Amino acid sequence: MMRWLVTGCSTGFGREIARAALEDGHQVLVTARRADAVTDLVDEFPNLAVAAALNVTDPDQIAAAVRAAEEAFGGVDVLVNNAGHGYLSAVEEGEDAEVRKLFDVNYFGSVDMMKAVLPAMRARGSGHIVNISSMTGLVANPPNAYYSSTKFALEAVSEALSAEVAPLGIKVTLIEPGAFRTDWASRSMKESGAPITEYADVAARKDLIKQFADHLPGDPRKVAEAVLMVTKLDEPPLRLLLGRDVLKAMRDKIAALSASIDQWEAVTKDVNFPS
Repeated sequence: MMRWLVTGCSTGFGREIARAALEDGHQVLVTARRADAVTDLVDEFPNLAVAAALNVTDPDQIAAAVRAAEEAFGGVDVLVNNAGHGYLSAVEEGEDAEVRKLFDVNYFGSVDMMKAVLPAMRARGSGHIVNISSMTGLVANPPNAYYSSTKFALEAVSEALSAEVAPLGIKVTLIEPGAFRTDWASRSMKESGAPITEYADVAARKDLIKQFADHLPGDPRKVAEAVLMVTKLDEPPLRLLLGRDVLKAMRDKIAALSASIDQWEAVTKDVNFPS
């Protein structure tokens, strides 16, 4: 039995991950901005689940959630950073307040959660941090420039953290879902309120995302099962791609990047002082 803390459990990946862990017999602090949004999981798993209100932009609520896990279970073995939302916008259309709010939730919220659980994980010499990233954290396209930026940042801090804490017995995994049938593209999606007519192609991409929100190919339950699986591995991957779309996108990006490196290799090498 492991002790989990999962953020953003009201719907989508967070709910499915919490449920999968509970069904597997683990103790889970299930969190959402409103605790009453997850009390049904506590009712269903009264001996394993504890609900807590958690807005990951609120330092007091972060501290209280970690304290609740320690009081209920004795600590946190697995942190799953899932809370977040999308934002559709051309770069020029981006509204400063909304973009900063996006970073506060998607990036700084995850960082603050990690910093809150790391002291106890260090003391025990064990723990696993699972950060829910995205295909857009690997490949950036409009209209997800700002959302991608939050996930690219999460990729960087997670990659560095994994090297920092590996000698301490702590594991870090980035989950990279492609297009999945969650509320990301519908209920939890935000978009710029100041569209610019010249960005018609970006607007068309926005419409496509919203139109297909309920028809995307990925099954959120399969993501939950994958997360459960990696937490049981002695040597989990740093990145786990989930979905045929993200697999193709990443392979295409690697091929293009490799070709560009080869094409410009002479210029790359020509900037050093003579040896």
